[in-house]
Amino acid sequence: MTTPDPIFVDPRLARLYDAFDDDRGDLDIYVRLAEHLGARSVLDVGCGTGVFALLLAERGVRVTGVDPAAASLEVARAKPGAEAVTWVEGGADTIAGLDLTVDLATMTGNVAQVFQSDAEWAQALDAVRDVLRPGGSLVFETRVPDRQAWLGWTRERRSARRDIPGVGQVEMWSDLLDVALPLVTFQQSYRFPSGVLPDGDVVTSVSTLRFRELDEIEESLADAGLEVHEVLDAPDRPGLEWVFVARRA
Repeated sequence: MTTPDPIFVDPRLARLYDAFDDDRGDLDIYVRLAEHLGARSVLDVGCGTGVFALLLAERGVRVTGVDPAAASLEVARAKPGAEAVTWVEGGADTIAGLDLTVDLATMTGNVAQVFQSDAEWAQALDAVRDVLRPGGSLVFETRVPDRQAWLGWTRERRSARRDIPGVGQVEMWSDLLDVALPLVTFQQSYRFPSGVLPDGDVVTSVSTLRFRELDEIEESLADAGLEVHEVLDAPDRPGLEWVFVARRA
């Protein structure tokens, strides 16, 4: 199972996630696709703090959110409307034990890219296929490698400050650590107000993402018994990301 990054498992950081990822326009296409596909049941793989799962639940969709990070799920469960979602702590290997059949499975944000090895990715796709009803769909996004998104993952180009209730102003910045394609590693640092934390003011989270080429993804989906129906351009990042819609036969 892929080990989640500190940003998701450290309670000090998990509570900051929504504040620093406050523009969720990337989820609009997922909502529209769920409506277009007529999905009444959804498995949200890597649901994190539950933003997308709750958007669907508000629309009357039956949602199961799965995530390996307990701290992120704790944030999700504390949100209004959270009782309408079934929250499950676990990774892709957990899905098979859920006795679940859904119309749609989703991997929003970076979820599809956290599976660094081919074996991990294949396991995740197999698990999703097995819970999709015949004709059900998997929707996920992944960055276009040629556009080199990682060039923007530097302190000069990616930094912010947010006022966090009960904490004060927190500063965040990114540092690009290593580019060894297809893997890219970066670090996010969070500076808390002086004296808030007992062990220093800065907490860091290192992440590694896998950048797969279009043909690699299509082949992996075919191997998992999923047929590519559409490859869309992500409307919030035109030309930078692919949004895959794949179906189980």
